[in-house]
Amino acid sequence: MTTTQLATMTALPAPSLPERPTLAVIEVTRSRPDRPEYHAKVQTLNATVVDAGTDGGWTVVRLAAADLDAPALLDLTDSADAVVIVGGEDIDPRFYGARAGYPGETPHFIDADEGQIALVQRAADRGTPVLGICRGLQIINVALGGDLVQHIDDGIHRNIGVPIDEILSTHAVVLRSTSTLAAALGDTRISVQSAHHQSVGRLGAGLTPVATAPDGLVEAVEHRTLPITGVQWHPEAPDAPASQLPLLLASLYRAVAAAEVAEAA
Repeated sequence: MTTTQLATMTALPAPSLPERPTLAVIEVTRSRPDRPEYHAKVQTLNATVVDAGTDGGWTVVRLAAADLDAPALLDLTDSADAVVIVGGEDIDPRFYGARAGYPGETPHFIDADEGQIALVQRAADRGTPVLGICRGLQIINVALGGDLVQHIDDGIHRNIGVPIDEILSTHAVVLRSTSTLAAALGDTRISVQSAHHQSVGRLGAGLTPVATAPDGLVEAVEHRTLPITGVQWHPEAPDAPASQLPLLLASLYRAVAAAEVAEAA
């Protein structure tokens, strides 16, 4: 499939739905009093996702998983048509069979891990479309039985020794031409903003890698049969290409519309 064909596919209008679908945007926490600068950065990124969802035709519900237990999170998202799990702290290694004490380890929010993992697992059972961003990709992988590389070598994936506002690094990513992600973004070679020190290791059940960085690290995964996609980068970052996040949310919207058509058939 050529880049021109991909761009043409992406340019097609999203199908209309009888009413605005509900998008659940799930973050880690709304409170980090011990790390105000980091928290402010994360909140800016998350607010961008909420705004892009609203602009893209969604009714957005924003929830912090650490501020709820897993049953409450599942209850509050029961009627959501699609889910976005955004970035944040490392997943506690107990959830993928590893140990704490690794380089670069961040604080953990076990309630957030439990709730987000349960949410992905329910989405997989129901066929609910999911987009994972950064930590969200890793939650998808762990929820489906995969694990993580706990610390990657310093390189292109984040800027080291800089203020939090400068931590995002720009690098290239190559997408598999046959992937839903490439169709959504209209290209197979893109520029991304990232800031991560972990990556996916063993892939979860049904997941396949669809994007790689120049150093060979997996930068995105998709489920082979379900509308579940995770990207390791931050399409919501201020210096990310302006169309990147809207195109990803439009792809999620099309997945919701396709599910409604299939259900009505």
